[in-house]
Amino acid sequence: MKNKRSIAEVAQETGLTSDTLRYYERIGLIIDIERASNGHRLYGEADIIWILFLKQLRATGMPIAKMKHFAELRRGGNATVIQRREMLEEYRSNLEDQIQLIQDFMSVIDFKIARHRQHEQEMIGETHHEHDSTDLD
Repeated sequence: MKNKRSIAEVAQETGLTSDTLRYYERIGLIIDIERASNGHRLYGEADIIWILFLKQLRATGMPIAKMKHFAELRRGGNATVIQRREMLEEYRSNLEDQIQLIQDFMSVIDFKIARHRQHEQEMIGETHHEHDSTDLD
């Protein structure tokens, strides 16, 4: 049982809850977890690496169904390496599109912030005058 971890230790190490780890096992994202004689789960280093990868996929918004498909392909071993690479490349491309969209939104927001700052400076320069109700939105 060298370097084996309990579910509580894995939860602490990965930042996932024990319930999430059990759920991932129940739906087939995590398989073949070793058990101690008392039935408690024992996770090895390879399990931790896989769990952290699943966590990263989920953090980027990958749906559970796609994660399950990838896990199924992974179980296929070397015969599915091309499919897994292609799936990850497609997903990466989608993430790049999302990043570009967010950067475009950020540019608009930056422009609006600059306009609001300019308007604030103009207001500071005015003394005892009626303020324009300039639409800055």
